[in-house]
Amino acid sequence: MAINLATKNSDRIASYFTKSSFVKGKTSEEYDFTGSKTLKIYTPVTVPENDYVRSGMNRYGEPTEMQDIVQELVMSQDKAFTLTIDKGNNRDQMNVKGAAKMLKLQLNEQSIPAADRYAFSQFVCHAGTVKGLDKAPTKDTIIGLIADAVAELDNNLVDEEHRYIAVTGDVFKLIKLSPEFVGVETLGRKSIGKGIVGEVQGLKVVKVPNTYLPKDCYFLIWVPAAVMFPYKISDAKYHKDPPGLSGDLLEGRHYYDAFVLGAKSAGVYAAVLGASQQAAPSVSYATDKLTVTAEGATEIRVTLDGSDPRYSDSAVIYSTPIATTALGSGSHLARAVAYKDGGFTSNVTDYTFTK
Repeated sequence: MAINLATKNSDRIASYFTKSSFVKGKTSEEYDFTGSKTLKIYTPVTVPENDYVRSGMNRYGEPTEMQDIVQELVMSQDKAFTLTIDKGNNRDQMNVKGAAKMLKLQLNEQSIPAADRYAFSQFVCHAGTVKGLDKAPTKDTIIGLIADAVAELDNNLVDEEHRYIAVTGDVFKLIKLSPEFVGVETLGRKSIGKGIVGEVQGLKVVKVPNTYLPKDCYFLIWVPAAVMFPYKISDAKYHKDPPGLSGDLLEGRHYYDAFVLGAKSAGVYAAVLGASQQAAPSVSYATDKLTVTAEGATEIRVTLDGSDPRYSDSAVIYSTPIATTALGSGSHLARAVAYKDGGFTSNVTDYTFTK
């Protein structure tokens, strides 16, 4: 009879993922993809305050309908594995390949690391701030660079209580050797979560393997409320003596994705090598056409409604000059961002033009 671990031990498997992943348990659980692969998040747009006028009809200012910025999130990662353990081979090896043990090994060595690496790459690519550095940090500069990042979060009123910083072992060594920092090694003796080895500048330090962060990314800071790591399916099971096999059949499927929430993107900060970051686009306007260029970019996204092109559902992928004939007269804000394969996302270019 088949033994389905996803049915009989689903809680244990979910718990194992959470304990073994560097990301699970450190992201938002506010939104739910149940019943759909696509989730749309609506963020109301507030307006600046006016001076109250003590005469006339519109004493509070000209009323306008509250608008929304829409971000569409689409699940994309649907991964699977299958393995067989022949009963004869296993017995010849003194039964060292127990099905449950091998299933756990597969998850630990393949499924969980792959999902974590994907999540970190998405968080870096879509970070609210991608800070390009002139050169790699040293033990003399690393704390200052982290302090600059913390100041950026503070200026954007990001939650101060739940902040994480992911660093590789190499960067963690710089932190420990920094003359400005004392305490990580002591705090590391009392880990309070997967990979957490201490605190620096109020950030919980999560030390990850070198391959978990994208190449030339030195550190990633995030708050749980700003990122999502939804798992729709985390299915792992084994079948005892299925048809056609004398032994065990191991199968697993993982359906997940990772997102930065645009409305809270200020809570995600990536420090990267500037030479590996795509240059910001150039924007120009003439005769009812908007032209955008970004040398080396594989994709450019543009908005004309003031929303952030990295997250907004209104963003268009640029290919030819954009006609602006549908826009009314007056001042308008175009925003553009550029991406390139194997590189980091550009800064957003803001360009104001008048029709």
